[in-house]
Amino acid sequence: MPQVAAQPDSAIDLESLAADVVAQAIKAGASDAEAVVREGDEFSVTVRMGEVETLKESGSRGLGVRVFLGQRSASTSTSDLTPDGIRQLIEGAMGLARLTAEDPFNGLPEAGEFGSIPGDLHLFYPDVYSLPGPERIEWAKRAEAAALAADPRIANSQGATFEAATGHRVLANSRGFAGGYRTSYAAVAAAPLAKDENGQMQRDAWWSGARRIGDLESPESVGKEAARRALRRLGARRVPTQRVPIVFAPEVSRSLIGSIFEAASGDAVWRGASFLAGKLGEAIAAPGVTIVDDNFMQMPNGVGGYGSSPFDGEGLPSLRTVVVEDGVLRNYLLNTYAARKLGMKSTHNASRGLAGTPGIGSGNLFLQPGTQTPEEILAAIPAGLYVTSLMGFGTNLVTGDYSRGATGLWIENGQLTHAVEEVTVAGNLRDMLRNITAIGNDLVFRTSTACPTLRIDGMTVAGA
Repeated sequence: MPQVAAQPDSAIDLESLAADVVAQAIKAGASDAEAVVREGDEFSVTVRMGEVETLKESGSRGLGVRVFLGQRSASTSTSDLTPDGIRQLIEGAMGLARLTAEDPFNGLPEAGEFGSIPGDLHLFYPDVYSLPGPERIEWAKRAEAAALAADPRIANSQGATFEAATGHRVLANSRGFAGGYRTSYAAVAAAPLAKDENGQMQRDAWWSGARRIGDLESPESVGKEAARRALRRLGARRVPTQRVPIVFAPEVSRSLIGSIFEAASGDAVWRGASFLAGKLGEAIAAPGVTIVDDNFMQMPNGVGGYGSSPFDGEGLPSLRTVVVEDGVLRNYLLNTYAARKLGMKSTHNASRGLAGTPGIGSGNLFLQPGTQTPEEILAAIPAGLYVTSLMGFGTNLVTGDYSRGATGLWIENGQLTHAVEEVTVAGNLRDMLRNITAIGNDLVFRTSTACPTLRIDGMTVAGA
């Protein structure tokens, strides 16, 4: 039988625990201190060909502390929340801080900057665990069964999954901030294998995720869509190397927006490791390109976005930041440290794990949609590539050079014709942003980063 881990004892008051850890750190000699407590539980099941392959249920709880001795700092973390474990955690952090070098940009934000978005952002729904265990397994089986039943050419599967998770995060510091929030998530996915008459196999997948069970697509619709995507890849072949318009489907165009986030991240900018360094106020993209990072947005159905939170990793209230407006770079994304290095103000984009110093993270990052349907975008292309998946990590943020392995569908006279594989799409992000010639109206948030269909001209497809 699969191993099932016990869930954490929820009797511990996480808010009081975080505040007490901060008080103990100050008593131990810290000039400032910050504590993060995270608690979560998760369930996941994978089935393959109708049989359960893996079944996991687990709970976890962890504590991290960051201490300051003037301009010196250090952080440590533990899952031992006993009084002795916490004492050792603080002693370890204090000992490390004494060994670190002073950094004039170190330190918590100023006391007047802390805060939290008021009201319920609708991030937590307990119904993600409303399905009994056997029904959760059945959801995965239904998704896979729907994929297998969609077409005789689908006779195998890499599996289907159902998962559910909830989390609770608390942050407290010595400058008067204390806050916490809960989150939930559930998802169902399927990954069928299609085989053509020559025995060549292709795989694809599809999934649906949501903060509450009622917003998930049915397992049957997920399985059927996964099957459709696998079937359309049959007969894939290489195409000759050429320069043609590239159309990025939404599930891959969001990776481009992720690259822009990384280039606009203050850490990359102050290190001089970004092609966007020194470009504030300049046109870096085509007119009509607007990229927004909204850290507290809600979806049209009123549910909180996947990247929403009431405050960031340093306890600053979440903001909506326009990164690119009508093609012009308006803002970098900053935490307190990067903002001080650049002589700017934080955009409240600090991300925080249990250990280490805060990084920079996005909230709900998206490119605003245009007015054209995907079909209208394709119809205007005599020959080109519709990219449905990307492989590798060939993006150089310093130079902007971009090269990724790709698969997709060939566009001929505005129509999708045959599948394409074993090609590379290449260009430079500087040029790619300026050569966005069409933006779809199909913006849908399936993760915290979203982008509609994009047409980009001037790129090279490297193939046969």
